[in-house]
Formats: sequence, C-alpha cells, structure tokens
Amino acid sequence: MVFKRQPGPLGVGGPTVDTVLDAGAVRPGGTLSGRVELAGGTAGHDVEQVVLELVARVETAPGEPGAGESGAGESGDGEPGDGAGVVAFGRYSVGGAFRLAAGERREVPFSVRLPWETPVTELRGRPLGLTLGVRAEPAAGGDGDRSDPAPLRVAPLPAQEAVLEAFEQLGFGLRSAGLEHGRIGGTGQRLPFRQEIGLTPSARYAHQLDEIELTFLAVPDALEVVLETDKRGGPSSGGGHDALSRFTVPHTGPAGPQDWDDLVDGWVRESVEHRESYDCHAVFGHESPAPSPPSTPSTSSTEL
Repeated sequence: MVFKRQPGPLGVGGPTVDTVLDAGAVRPGGTLSGRVELAGGTAGHDVEQVVLELVARVETAPGEPGAGESGAGESGDGEPGDGAGVVAFGRYSVGGAFRLAAGERREVPFSVRLPWETPVTELRGRPLGLTLGVRAEPAAGGDGDRSDPAPLRVAPLPAQEAVLEAFEQLGFGLRSAGLEHGRIGGTGQRLPFRQEIGLTPSARYAHQLDEIELTFLAVPDALEVVLETDKRGGPSSGGGHDALSRFTVPHTGPAGPQDWDDLVDGWVRESVEHRESYDCHAVFGHESPAPSPPSTPSTSSTEL
C-alpha cells in the first residue's frame, strides 16, 4: 500500500511544503532528523508553526471500528471498504512562527525521537512491506497544507533483530508482516495499533502449529515479546479467545542473553504448552485456562 495525497486548504497559489529525511534507517526510540522545505506562493503567509507527523497505513478487521478512535492525531485516509486507514502516531512542533513571503524558500531543520513502539519496516535492509511516513504541515492562519509523506525506514533494535534471527536459525520462516488496529490486553502497549509478524513453524513444530504471530513492544530499557500460537487443527482455532504468551528481555547494555536460539526455543515450547493447556480447558468448558508456570521472572501468559 502507498499513501495518498491529501489536498490542503490553501488552494492554488498557496505555499508548498516538502519533507526530506536524512539518509538511512532509524531504530525505534532513536532520533529522526531531516528538514521541512517551504516555498512561498503568489502571496505572503503567516506561518504559526510547522508540525511534523508520523503516519502509518493500518489494517482494520471487518466490523472493527475505524483507525481514528484512539491515540494521537489519527485520520482515516483509506478507500471505503479497503480495511485500511492512515493513523498518525506521533506529532511534533518543529518550527514557527514566521512570515513566508511570496516566492520565498525556507528550510526548517528538525530532530525528533521516534516512539519506542515504532514498527520495524526492514530486516537486514530488506523491506517487510509496511508503509510508514513522515509529513509536515505549516499552520498558516489556522489552516495548513500537508506535505506528501516521506517514506520512513525503521531498522530493528539489536534485541528485535536477535529474536528474529533466532527464529530463522530454528527453522521458522517469515510469512507476513502487517499493522493491526487495536491494543493487546495485559501489556504496556501505548500506540493504537501493533505490528504483527507472522512466522511459519519449523519442522519440529509443524505438526503442532500453523503459525506464530510475533509482536514487539519496546520501552526505554526492555523489550516485551508477545507470541500468539495458532494451533494446527486445535479445538479453539475456529474462534474464541487467543492464547498469548509474553516474555521480556533487555534491549540495551550487556545484560542480554548470550544464547538467543535456546531462549527463543524455550519461548516457543512454553507457548505451545500454554496453548495446549488452554485448548484442554476449552474442551471441558472452562472460560479461561490454568496459567502455565513461568520459566523465568520475565515470562507471563495471558488470553486476549
């Protein structure tokens, strides 16, 4: 998917605006820098402030409320019925106020910090198929004309990359990556949407799993990893609650695990056991499963 241009209210002859990002990918929680380029139109305008906005194309499930009900500055830009909309997940004032004369060209540099939950758009330089962007809006007399979104590249945190590489080493494959509207209960999620990375099971788990959905929720000093296991032919696969397992690791400093393969494999085993426990209780009519005992203090399981 790509963004669509939103016509601004200033009309023909008004100032134009463009967003230019510095080269290279940025990590979640990192500093995004660049400049906003403005060109005056046929008449001068008083610019009250220059606002920068982070935006994403987010999918919504059929019957789910549109992506404009919670969070910071959302706006639905999708075509009717396409199940997607543009959600603003960060908004920054980076300049103003000033007078932009007719025909004048001006640059407003900026340096802002990305939210820690910013989705990852690439892995080892390969795009994951997500659409993130940065657009600018110079508020002029209460109105503003937005720039076309400049594509935003986000590389994974070292811990995120280590988890994904461990899944690869264990024989899991990347099936899909997308942005889904809504929050995961029981987590510290802050954005109104989350990134879901779908993984095909390794040969070892192929008879038990159809897919694992992986979500990263980062904060300044830790990374929460949420795994949702889709059991092959399980009794709850047709609907009901989704069994989730949550694990937390540091993503900065030397405190991270030394053997990510063993760690991630342990997560998968525990998630499978938790799912089987949930299915067993579901068969006998229990509303919720007995929780699996955590293997470490940084492990927990829940149902969504």
